[in-house]
Amino acid sequence: MRMAIDLAIQNASAGGGGPFGAVLVRDGEVLATGTNGVTSANDPTAHAEITAIRQACRVLGGFQLQGCQLYTSCEPCPMCLGAIYWARPSGVFYACTAADAAAAGFDDSFIFDELRLEPSQRHISMKQLLRSEALVAFRTWEQKADRILY
Repeated sequence: MRMAIDLAIQNASAGGGGPFGAVLVRDGEVLATGTNGVTSANDPTAHAEITAIRQACRVLGGFQLQGCQLYTSCEPCPMCLGAIYWARPSGVFYACTAADAAAAGFDDSFIFDELRLEPSQRHISMKQLLRSEALVAFRTWEQKADRILY
């Protein structure tokens, strides 16, 4: 955890991005680290947890992180939480809370609120189009004998 906190402090001091750091560990060995690079990379998905997950998956040569622990300097945002669930680490440890992040100007509570709404009620316009045509992709996937489930 101290490594994740140190990465967050260094990243905030260096101006490389937001004050967030993450470390992925397996069997006591650091597999990957990540810092927030949203503004430095002009990438809204470049959160510390996502960066660490991507790096760890490359190191392990797979897309799931069973047996790994994620240490992050702050409670994960909704996007990172989604990535964490897809990656399936064994556990997550965090230092600061979402409320701490909000007090520093990183308030993601509106995203949690939006997720509870029907798509038609969200602040960003969302309209369904061409569902029957798009379902062909799922039917094609379901028929693949060599599909890899995740």
